[in-house]
Amino acid sequence: MIRRALLAAAALATFGAGAIGGLSAAGASSCRQQVYEETSYSLCEVTAADDLRLFLTGPNGNYGNFRAIDQALAAEGKALGFAMNAGMYHRDRSPVGLYIEDGVEKHAIVTAAGPGNFGLLPNGVFCWADGSFYITDSRKFEPIRGNCRYATQSGPMLVIDGKLHPRFLKDSDSTYLRNGVGVDEAGTRAVFVMSDRAVNFHQFARFFRDGLGLKNALYFDGNISRLYAPELGRHDGGFSMGPIVGTVIDSAAVKE
Repeated sequence: MIRRALLAAAALATFGAGAIGGLSAAGASSCRQQVYEETSYSLCEVTAADDLRLFLTGPNGNYGNFRAIDQALAAEGKALGFAMNAGMYHRDRSPVGLYIEDGVEKHAIVTAAGPGNFGLLPNGVFCWADGSFYITDSRKFEPIRGNCRYATQSGPMLVIDGKLHPRFLKDSDSTYLRNGVGVDEAGTRAVFVMSDRAVNFHQFARFFRDGLGLKNALYFDGNISRLYAPELGRHDGGFSMGPIVGTVIDSAAVKE
């Protein structure tokens, strides 16, 4: 995986505030900031009514950034609503774990323990199809595979059936900007979250469980965490990313 030194540099590089091409998106996913335990978080909610997709490669190779995806969507008369990085990746931007895009599996699932955050079991899979969202322990994924048009694996799990990951330490001094996703109990709403300052795993997981009331949540990554949210004036940039998750809206819904 990408070395921590590179990740730190990526976290500092941005395109600055503002939407792609200076546009703001009407009809984009509902994004807001919320304060919990004196820490601010940026979050975007997605429901069954939204067109949520994963993005990795296009005609010219890896997308790598939000602008490239938005430009590719323009050919369909579409645009990005919101987006964020969606799982860990290798130096060549390929996914570390399971990756399914539009029904096609592009990388197999990894269920063995290993080094780093990804291998801190239980890790998990976030997947969806037709407005139904799932987050599950990677080792329990196979029974729901058929329900998933899109899927991305990452780790560790943050919240597992209402309980925080057993390895998290409340007073850990390992703090980074972090991003992840949680789903409601009905599986009809997914909430994508990015911390606005460095937090530890325990803090981040508590926000999903206690601040948002979500019983299952999955960590995407830390330090390289990036968000595109026009409603919040966010278009974070830096080194090229691997998997990216985002909503797709009609270009007609994007206004000056």
